[in-house]
Amino acid sequence: LDLMENEEVHAILGPKWSSQAKFVIDLGEKAQVPIISFSATSPSLSPTQSHYFVRTAYDDSSQVGALAAVVQAYGWREITLVYEDTEYGNGLVPYLVDAFQEVDARISYRSVIPLFTENIDIVKELNNLLTRQTRVFLVHMTAGIGSRFFALARDAGMMSEEFAWIVTDGLSSLLDPFISKSLDSMQGVLGVRPHVPLSESRRNFEERWRKLYAERNPHDEIADLSLFGLWAYDTVTALALAERWHGILQ
Repeated sequence: LDLMENEEVHAILGPKWSSQAKFVIDLGEKAQVPIISFSATSPSLSPTQSHYFVRTAYDDSSQVGALAAVVQAYGWREITLVYEDTEYGNGLVPYLVDAFQEVDARISYRSVIPLFTENIDIVKELNNLLTRQTRVFLVHMTAGIGSRFFALARDAGMMSEEFAWIVTDGLSSLLDPFISKSLDSMQGVLGVRPHVPLSESRRNFEERWRKLYAERNPHDEIADLSLFGLWAYDTVTALALAERWHGILQ
């Protein structure tokens, strides 16, 4: 708040997580400073509710039609929903319920995982899921807890052909940069994510990014840019252009 009121901040880029966004958006509203986020995707955070919140990414509700289409295509009628207990995780639930109803499917059980839970507690919940009849799971989690969850699910023998797993774009959009260990535990998982066409400008940007990354991190393996990385670049570029035009107009 001190930065907003006393340091003449023109805009704030962030925060990273939906769970942090509501508090920061409220501060931006009070200080009349725009909050611009490319990663706070929960539909419960609506730019229409605040004149000072700008989201430069799709909100999570945009993917429920695609998720319902996957469920319908395979003829599944009951799904277990597994999601993290955060603003991000909870915000999508009502949209999923409505989307599945439209394709004659339903969420038969909700498994809510605390964000900072211990591995032993995740294992207990996986054992609980094994006692239930449904073998189709939709997982809505961020990368940190999601990669842990799937590693433990693999160890519990739940990644076999007997089970079907779907993930939302919170995980699928970050699969490319994941380390191989995380990918190994998610073989066979279906995911949806927004599509960004491979244009000439995108190819040029990614080439420049890889070159710069290699120069600054010569000992690291170069991972592909995630969707959020592309959105971050577009957001910073738009903010810089806005600041430039603001100066010209003044």
